[in-house]
Order: sequence, then structure tokens, then C-alpha cells
Amino acid sequence: MQVEIRGAEKLSFRERQVVTLKEMGYSTERIAKQLKLSPSSVATLFNRARAKGYQVVIVIPGNSLGLFEPEDEEELGK
Repeated sequence: MQVEIRGAEKLSFRERQVVTLKEMGYSTERIAKQLKLSPSSVATLFNRARAKGYQVVIVIPGNSLGLFEPEDEEELGK
């Protein structure tokens, strides 16, 4: 699985850190502890990043979802 943050160039370094951890499912408290910030700072950074309009795209190979037989993947890859 690959995660891509579109619009990341609009975000500050700290906003990117917070967004990445939030989108990975970490709690505000856990992020605050890891980045040595207060939970309110984490919430502020996340809200600012959301206001700047980033998008998260997750690319999941079809095989990992069991959608294709090995022969189908070979044909698609040609």
C-alpha cells in the first residue's frame, strides 16, 4: 500500500507531520507526545492543514485485495 498526500507542498513541515500521523490513524494525544507538542497545538496544525485543502490518496495493489488471479495481473501488466 502506498499513501500519497496531494497538496502537501502547501503545508508546513509540522503540518505534514501531523497530517501523516493523523491519516495513519494516530490519536491527537499520541501525536502530541511523539512530536513533543500540546494536544491543542496538534489540533490547530491539523485544522490549518485541512483548511489548506490537501487530499490523501491510497494506492492499493489489486492483488492484495484478492481481486485478480495471477494470470489477470500478467495481462494487465502487458
